[in-house]
Amino acid sequence: MIVFRYLSRELLVTLSAVSAVLLVIIMSGRFIKYLAQAAQGALDPGVLFLIMGYRIPGFLQLILPLGLFLGILLAYGRLYLDSEMTVLSATGMSQQRLFLYTLGPATLVALLVAWLSLGLAPQGVAQVERILNEQDALTEFDTLVPGRFQSMKGGSRVTYVEQLSGDRSELGGVFISDKRVSRDGKKERGIVVLVAESGRQEIQPDGSRYLILENGFRYDGNPGQADYRAIQYDTYGMLLERPQVAADIGEREAIPTSELWSSDDQRHRAELQWRLSIPLLVFVVTLLAVPLARVNPRQGRFLKLLPAILLYMGYLSLLIAMRGALDKGRIPAGLGLWWVHGIFLVIGLLLLFWEPLRLKLASRRALREVAHA
Repeated sequence: MIVFRYLSRELLVTLSAVSAVLLVIIMSGRFIKYLAQAAQGALDPGVLFLIMGYRIPGFLQLILPLGLFLGILLAYGRLYLDSEMTVLSATGMSQQRLFLYTLGPATLVALLVAWLSLGLAPQGVAQVERILNEQDALTEFDTLVPGRFQSMKGGSRVTYVEQLSGDRSELGGVFISDKRVSRDGKKERGIVVLVAESGRQEIQPDGSRYLILENGFRYDGNPGQADYRAIQYDTYGMLLERPQVAADIGEREAIPTSELWSSDDQRHRAELQWRLSIPLLVFVVTLLAVPLARVNPRQGRFLKLLPAILLYMGYLSLLIAMRGALDKGRIPAGLGLWWVHGIFLVIGLLLLFWEPLRLKLASRRALREVAHA
């Protein structure tokens, strides 16, 4: 038990450190994407951290298996480098027993990944979709930030306001630049620029919204040409588009696992097998990592790190590719993703038992040579 606790502690500490670094890297990239959408006015900045919080389970379900794989390689690699594994081997610690000891923390990780994959991650995706649907229902007034140019309608409109009331109904110092395009949306027909001292939002009984601008100018024309038209107005009304609200959750990643079990849809079966494959991935990569972590102290702990990572990436890439093939019905549902796990399970068993088998054959060969001598 002392050896088991020592190995588990070394492994879990390394796993936590590696997973934390990977989580920060992935979340930073995704946060920058959402931040860019918020800067364009497509998202309310107040929901950014809420969205990231709901996405964490989905990130962790893929990070933890990789973190465990790298944790085994780094932690056990250090033990081999410091000759601690040599001491343990002298006391009877074989590769097979080391693998059995490693299954303890690996089982904890697999249970956590199963909870994330089958429960928390789909709930998180559903919450993110619900938030994004609510954001789609926002008008331009709900995302305006005073003193900032904001791109809207896919970049065809740029809006700027100097002042904005607390209830977002009154505006001051308004600037709007709107590109006019043909009906097919392929050809630009000029630019309309609106400036006004103030503006307000009016909601009609039928739910339609109007932007009422006061004391301003309207400029129509084509950039680079002199055919501009300027109109001064006291009051100018502009109909605001009604937001398209999607009430349904469309992504299959958001479907509860209980519904996937009872579904006969091919894509739902593929999603269910994917969710079950992630916890199974933990045990297979543990089997792969334990023999790959064995290094010669003269060679350094990072000698096998690159081939091991390539093996892991090949495993995960093949799973993703077969998931796509299963989606499209190119492979039978009964075969599914299980054969991919089977291939790498066999590779792991060969790696685990090859070294003891090689040493046993070498000792027999040496005994025969001594006998013949």
